[in-house]
Amino acid sequence: MITITTSNVNGIRAARRKGIEEWAERNTPDVWCMQEVRAPQEEIDPIYDAFAFGYMAAGRIAAPGELTRVNEVCRVKGRAGVGLLSALPVTDTRYGLAGLDEDVDSGRWIETDVTTPQGYGLTVACVYVHAGNTDDPVKMEQKYRFLDAMLARLGELRDEAAGGGRQAVLCGDFNIAHTPLDIKNAKANEKHAGFLPEERAYVDRWLGEYEFVDVMRDLAGEIQGPYTWWSQRGRAFDNNVGWRLDYQFATPELAQTARGFVIDKAPTYEARWSDHAPLSVTYDV
Repeated sequence: MITITTSNVNGIRAARRKGIEEWAERNTPDVWCMQEVRAPQEEIDPIYDAFAFGYMAAGRIAAPGELTRVNEVCRVKGRAGVGLLSALPVTDTRYGLAGLDEDVDSGRWIETDVTTPQGYGLTVACVYVHAGNTDDPVKMEQKYRFLDAMLARLGELRDEAAGGGRQAVLCGDFNIAHTPLDIKNAKANEKHAGFLPEERAYVDRWLGEYEFVDVMRDLAGEIQGPYTWWSQRGRAFDNNVGWRLDYQFATPELAQTARGFVIDKAPTYEARWSDHAPLSVTYDV
């Protein structure tokens, strides 16, 4: 059994001040994908070191160096940034999506090939998709450009898995609520970025044409929510007026091994270390 977690940390330095280290020591996922790290490398490294000591304290690794740390800082200061920690051996790492060279597209995609102690190999991608903004055509163009580049890579991952190669899972903040089940106020948000028909159509293609599985929805069934993000404004968190923006999309063979998921929503608004809750899935591989 391995656990893979995805969490938008909403700035790793702020998350550290709010208690993310304690969360990490309690949970110690085998692979942990983080988005919106939003920090320079020299400030990320000591935080990752602290996480490694937390894994040691929990008995998950014997030495700090056994926790692989992979990170890509966005070339636009204070924006995006993705990171991945793995207690499983990492055999290869790839950064970015082919054809995306603009600074704003950096710090949004990392892939690692990991292997379980039993020899099961899989590719884990840590993904942060542009949020978009319907009032800003440039930002929407950036989002669609990134989603188009994703399609090419998803096709390659699908073909490798179908051909007997590594299975794959995409983990991250995709900034799209797929269906009305994934957003509290669907009707009111039909013209807002994150719930536009054009955006949701990409997820339709991932699950249909590209044969990926929305693992949490597959496990939860057709219920309302559960959500992974709540606005900082008003009482959205307290009233559970949320969106499901964080997903794990897996190739079919891997998806069939999923045994359960946890969305670790903080008990109170004050106890949160991010405006997103971590999504963890356990796989019996």
